[in-house]
Amino acid sequence: MFLLTPFLVAVVCILMLWIFKNADGGTERRNGEPRAEARPWVDEDLMGSTDVHQEEAGTAPSGAHTEPWTFVVVKDPDVKHKIREIIEEEEEINYLKRMGPRWVTDLKKFRTNWIKEYLDTAPVLILIFKQVHGFAANGKKKIHYYNEISVSIACGILLAALQNAGLVTVTTTPLNCGPRLRVLLNRPTNEKLLMLLPVGYPSEDATVPNLTRKTLDQIMVTV
Repeated sequence: MFLLTPFLVAVVCILMLWIFKNADGGTERRNGEPRAEARPWVDEDLMGSTDVHQEEAGTAPSGAHTEPWTFVVVKDPDVKHKIREIIEEEEEINYLKRMGPRWVTDLKKFRTNWIKEYLDTAPVLILIFKQVHGFAANGKKKIHYYNEISVSIACGILLAALQNAGLVTVTTTPLNCGPRLRVLLNRPTNEKLLMLLPVGYPSEDATVPNLTRKTLDQIMVTV
């Protein structure tokens, strides 16, 4: 089963790219160069709609039905800003030291850097934590089988649900930020950050990178 992990990660990535390519939600796409500015959002209260999507994500299958996921929905502006401060501080170190020149070079076409304005401007941030283990009624540790694969599947369902509702997002995996974000959000030590999704309705001038995709015969093999 562990050999499936890269495959599932690839599935989630492909789904994310498909969302940006196909979601309309009143958004007008423009061909051209990707930009590094904050992703523009409509300043609109989602009025609990994200709760429904988390519930849908919670229908995902999981190893031995342990359901090893926690979805933390952040709407408070002060908390969002603290999240941004933590991520930007760590990301600056990532770009300048940890990631290495090749990784940074590969990202240049997307014009990304450690400035993450969308963490302030997105109406909602959803932080998905994997529970590496749980606790039985007697307080002993409960094994969560294939917890990362299970949570990755749940993330894929969540992405599809958001897209179906006309919302937009981008998958982010803040490197080396998990422990500090866990403490900020008062999550227990058995939870590890897997993904962060800024979520909202797109504004009329929202743009996405004009990326090409592999053809079907490059990604699918029929036996």
